[in-house]
Amino acid sequence: MEGGDVFRVSSARISSSNIWRNSGRDIFSRSSVEEDDEEALKWAAIEKLPTNLRLERGILTEETTGQPREIDIKNLDLVEKRNLLERLVKIAEEDNEKFLLKLKNRIDRVGLQLPTIEVRFEHLNVDAEAYVGGRALPTILNFLVNILEGSLNYLHLVPSRKIPLPVLHDVSGIIKPGRMTLLLGPPSSGKTTLLLALAGKLGSGLKVSGRVTYNGHEMNEFVPQRSSAYISQNDLHIGEMTVRETLAFSARCQGVGASYEMLAELSRREKEANIKPDPDLDIYMKAASLEGQEASVVTEYVIKILGLEVCADTIVGDEMFRGISGGQKKRVTTGEMMVGPARALFMDEISTGLDSSTTFQIVNSIRQSIHILQGTSVISLLQPAPETYDLFDDIILLSDGQVVYQGPRENVLEFFEYMGFKCPERKGVADFLQEVTSMKDQEQYWTKRDQPYSFITSREFAEAFQSFHIGKQLGDELSTPFDRSKSHPHALTTKKFGVSKKELLKACISREYLLMKRNSFVYIFKMTQLIFMASITMTLFLRTEMPKKTFVDGTIFMGALFFTLVMITFNGFSELSLSILKLPVFYKHRDLLFFPAWAYSLPTWVLKIPVTIVEVATWVIMTYYVIGFDSDPARFFKQMVLLICIHQMSSALFRFIGSLGRNIIVANTFGSFGLLTIFVLGGFILARDDIRGWWIWCYWFSPMMYGQNGMAVNEFLGDSWNKVLPNSTDTIGVSVLKSRGIFPEAYWYWIAVGVSIGYMFLFNICFTLALEYLNPFGNPQAVLSEESMAARKAMKTGHPIELSARSSSERKSEVRMSSRVGSINGSNQNKKRGMVLPFVPLSITFDNIRYAVDMPQEMKAQGVAQDRLELLKGVSGAFRPGVLTALMGISGAGKTTLMDVLAGRKTGGYIEGAITISGYPKKQETFARIAGYCEQTDIHSPHVTVYESLQYSAWLRLPPEVDSATREMFVEEVMELVELVPLKEALVGLPGVNGLSTEQRKRLTIAVELVANPSIIFMDEPTSGLDARAAAIVMRTVRNTVDTGRTVVCTIHQPSIDIFDAFDELFLLKRGGEEIYVGPLGRHSSHLIKYFEGIDGVSKIKDGYNPATWMLEVTSTGQEAALGVNFAEVYKNSELYKRNKELINESSKPIPGSSDIHFRSQYSQSFWTQCMACLWKQNWSYWRNPPYTAVRFLFTTVIALMFGTIFWDMGSKRGKQQDLFNAMGSMYAAILFIGVQNATSVQPVVSIERTVFYRERAAGMYSALPYAFGQVMIEIPYIFVQTIVYGIIVYAMIGFEWTAVKFCWFLFFMYFTFLYFTFYGMMTVAVTPNHNFAAIISSAFYAIWNLFSGFIVPRTRIPIWWRWYYYICPIAWTLYGLVASQFGDITDKLDTGETVAEFVHNFYGFEYDFIKYVAVIIVGFTVLFGFIFAYSIKAFNFQKR
Repeated sequence: MEGGDVFRVSSARISSSNIWRNSGRDIFSRSSVEEDDEEALKWAAIEKLPTNLRLERGILTEETTGQPREIDIKNLDLVEKRNLLERLVKIAEEDNEKFLLKLKNRIDRVGLQLPTIEVRFEHLNVDAEAYVGGRALPTILNFLVNILEGSLNYLHLVPSRKIPLPVLHDVSGIIKPGRMTLLLGPPSSGKTTLLLALAGKLGSGLKVSGRVTYNGHEMNEFVPQRSSAYISQNDLHIGEMTVRETLAFSARCQGVGASYEMLAELSRREKEANIKPDPDLDIYMKAASLEGQEASVVTEYVIKILGLEVCADTIVGDEMFRGISGGQKKRVTTGEMMVGPARALFMDEISTGLDSSTTFQIVNSIRQSIHILQGTSVISLLQPAPETYDLFDDIILLSDGQVVYQGPRENVLEFFEYMGFKCPERKGVADFLQEVTSMKDQEQYWTKRDQPYSFITSREFAEAFQSFHIGKQLGDELSTPFDRSKSHPHALTTKKFGVSKKELLKACISREYLLMKRNSFVYIFKMTQLIFMASITMTLFLRTEMPKKTFVDGTIFMGALFFTLVMITFNGFSELSLSILKLPVFYKHRDLLFFPAWAYSLPTWVLKIPVTIVEVATWVIMTYYVIGFDSDPARFFKQMVLLICIHQMSSALFRFIGSLGRNIIVANTFGSFGLLTIFVLGGFILARDDIRGWWIWCYWFSPMMYGQNGMAVNEFLGDSWNKVLPNSTDTIGVSVLKSRGIFPEAYWYWIAVGVSIGYMFLFNICFTLALEYLNPFGNPQAVLSEESMAARKAMKTGHPIELSARSSSERKSEVRMSSRVGSINGSNQNKKRGMVLPFVPLSITFDNIRYAVDMPQEMKAQGVAQDRLELLKGVSGAFRPGVLTALMGISGAGKTTLMDVLAGRKTGGYIEGAITISGYPKKQETFARIAGYCEQTDIHSPHVTVYESLQYSAWLRLPPEVDSATREMFVEEVMELVELVPLKEALVGLPGVNGLSTEQRKRLTIAVELVANPSIIFMDEPTSGLDARAAAIVMRTVRNTVDTGRTVVCTIHQPSIDIFDAFDELFLLKRGGEEIYVGPLGRHSSHLIKYFEGIDGVSKIKDGYNPATWMLEVTSTGQEAALGVNFAEVYKNSELYKRNKELINESSKPIPGSSDIHFRSQYSQSFWTQCMACLWKQNWSYWRNPPYTAVRFLFTTVIALMFGTIFWDMGSKRGKQQDLFNAMGSMYAAILFIGVQNATSVQPVVSIERTVFYRERAAGMYSALPYAFGQVMIEIPYIFVQTIVYGIIVYAMIGFEWTAVKFCWFLFFMYFTFLYFTFYGMMTVAVTPNHNFAAIISSAFYAIWNLFSGFIVPRTRIPIWWRWYYYICPIAWTLYGLVASQFGDITDKLDTGETVAEFVHNFYGFEYDFIKYVAVIIVGFTVLFGFIFAYSIKAFNFQKR
């Protein structure tokens, strides 16, 4: 038993067991089979083994022969695990429960207790802090003021201007084990905050009071992250891993909890009672409780019950790679926590993007495991369908941060009836609960007709609940504390990590290795780039052109060494963006305590060492002898070793900067500062003797200095440099070293190696510390208006407030009007309201539309013979004014495809068939003017306010005849219609990051189309991702729009009953793009139900069931096969089809006396107005984007001051050649760094705006040129300010000559240099699919530009075959202009006897008289890059539809 005890101790993890929670594995036992003697003997043999071995052996029946054999469970392979699961859980929906019950019976049979957790929260208050009103908009001014205030505030000099914002207010409750709890509440009612508080994960920036206990234990007595699992509503995953790998990694890190101890005890008791368990179940339980497996059975099981088998081996995907769908990502996020051993689950909106049947199935399997294995769970759902809602036992209803109801599901309606509100017949209870607390919707549910209605606030509900019988009961339970002695010893975990440190490290190493294989493209690309640069370097410094006779020859070799050093150092730069891209996922895993920071940072470092060696070796082998460095082989290897150390050091440095910056813009900026310092003070650009006393410490700290010294000493002390110069005692080598201030001693090589290795360790340790202690940047929420702030305050005090700026009578009428979409006074008012601008009602008919794409290669590979894949197979229909049509079908039926074809949004593929608009053939140019298209993804410029977005859209899309006053009125009206008035001043922000919530964004998308006053509107899934209330608001908007007499078509995924009732007609497609029902729905969908129930074999609809769900269920592919009908054929033979055909024929003839739509020009506004509008929007976008504009401005100022102090007064020194090199060095470094910084930072900005541009261009708002004009013009003033700031500081401090001409030339060249760099950055984005690609492509050119800039090698020494590149290198011309204008006309003598002007001419080949032409050339580059940007934006479309 020795071994067994040791093993048990090593794995004694007091964590909760989750084998049993983990779901419903349904087991088909083989009890009916008579016990095989053989099997019994084998079992007896296993029984005799000591415990630790007994838990690793099982009896597996062969699939083929049916023979039992003894197996070692550790060695189960994937196929065997899958077969085992197939036997246990064949079909997840049916067998899961049986499986779980078997599992439970086995445990109950020997009287084992399962650990359970009861969570209580008492008097929980959470407050956040926020700026209010105009101060919350991120303009450049506010940005600078906030920085100032923040720092003064930190020193306690000024009080904070932030205002506390209540999130949760005095909530209490109990969450019991073995019961499913549903958390409901309108958006921003505090659901996520409550779940985070229960899981012990609240951010440090919040003020929290009250307590949360598990089994009576406070949060600090155990590790909440291991005992409970919080499933976030954001899906963060590494895109390059497959679903199975993601879940397996998670399972490997979380371990198996206490299940090993439980199993040992179970096995011991079974042996005593002489019970033989079911062999399959036994293997499953043993396999699930052995830790350290790379792929556990639990992973397979979770994949099965979450319905992820289809995509188990597909990569998850991100914006770079196409991966699994949004709904599948959501399930992976859920699965990631379900594979772990936690006993309490807190799930935040796990159903977003899932259709209701999938949600039902997932919630149902969670429910089975919670009920049978006594887990604890709180799940918040957005729009639970009635059948999903019925799966829950308890409901918690939150509103405005207060608990309005907490208790059994059965009593919730009783409570609201006691308050005087009744849920109508055809309404989901969940939808009713979310609406009944809201101001707009409450009145329609009031039942006490004899009493006058007044709005009941959340606070009043919460107080009334205290006196309701359920509330009293809850209060009583909370007052008696939990009996801690009843808590199972394994229920709460006190160990920080799930498995041993060694296991965690192994898991991280294997994942990192996998990612490197998946990302091999990056490494291959870097390698190619390196070989390419090496070839250029070789041919540029070719040894036939490189004698070793004079001092100048030495400086050229010095340049070659410097360039090698720069290439190797900056080759690590890609580490920066790669490590930042993986940070969000790392923070998620770190906070869930998957692994410690060092387990993550160690593999990233160690596994990259071989890559470094290969890269450096390639470079050195290619260039060393070709350039003609010293031919001693020892020196060759010494150079290689030093470069390897330097490369490792720089990779570590960039990783550290990335983890410190945590955001690509910040990291790039601060990274550049650091780099600039070590770059300029590395001893090449500025000789050591010329460095000022106040910067010399930086010289000694600069890792590049040691690299430069080591490389130079290694080269110049070699035999080939032994020639002694005339009239001096030193050899050429030594004098070159001395002129640069390098120590001519051989031991400096070893110092360099030592220091590089030291720095490598230092940076890697700092990287780990940064990962361990820094948190990701918070996401700023939407701007709070003063009003919403007051409303929040009111909820705390309990006094309802009148919204300012509106009289109460106006408010009352508004509430009444919007209470029911179809109420009579509502529709009358609507009719009057939408009529400020007249429009022509138009119908759209289409006949026999076919759409096909080229057959994908994957399908051809599987042997599909056709060349085209048909996505729409001859669909026909007519959409008429004032009729709201729903376009439905299961996913993959071609809903969006049909809409894209009708709206003319497809960019590829083959379209056949006729589309007519009110009888005239559709022309895309005119059609874009009269149609609106609301895309499923809400794409808007992030830095403008809601009102500005609408103003902009109206300005560009309404006809020029409309004057501005009418336009303003119309915009106001649309905002009323879409209920966006309170958000007028809110910033739009980036989806999922900051700004508007999903549902507000949706309404904005609709409003942006409505202000164009279109006659036909297409909407792609306007309600996906919204909760019931938001969906109702959006649908109300849509309905209001239809009632104005417009033609509206919506694709819709999973409508609830009341949303479905809002539609007039239905267009139903089946998978493969064929129509199966086109026609009116009827009241309560009666026509639709009658049609489908009339088909033989279709089951009748249940009472109160959602017709939309029923219709999708009865027409599914499975049903078709079961009934043996083809619904498309049935439709083609029906009366309905004939009627529709007649209607189509009738509608496709023009009405007599009407005329075709005609516009004078393609766009509604003139070219000039388009330009102005684009510039107007860009102006606001830039002003409110401080991370880009203000940071760039600060960056330039700091760099200017730095350069000024480093090169203090060097412009006036003209005694030695080195003085001129120093002055030129300052210009070279500035151009390179500020220029590249400009180009890199503009890329993400343009990339985001470009997606908006695609949508706006498709909508016919403007052509490509005005957009390019706006984007290019807005940079001009910003860069002008940048140049002035930089120019004045640097010019004064470096002390160039103060003549007007020279100063103006200096500013001129600097200005256009910054400008062409910025345009170059924009241009690279315009020719590549996204900004990550753009960054890679553009960086390749910076290196070449750097090499040919004329600083490392002067033009006079460039071999004739590379001279042409010098002439097309923009940096070279900038340097020409700067140096020639400063020094080209100076006649002072140097120490060598020639004048400055002669030296500039002889060494560099610069002529003073040529400056005018240089100026023209530089302006030419700027114009060229700007033009290429504009042309590429017009010509390339990277949006595939």
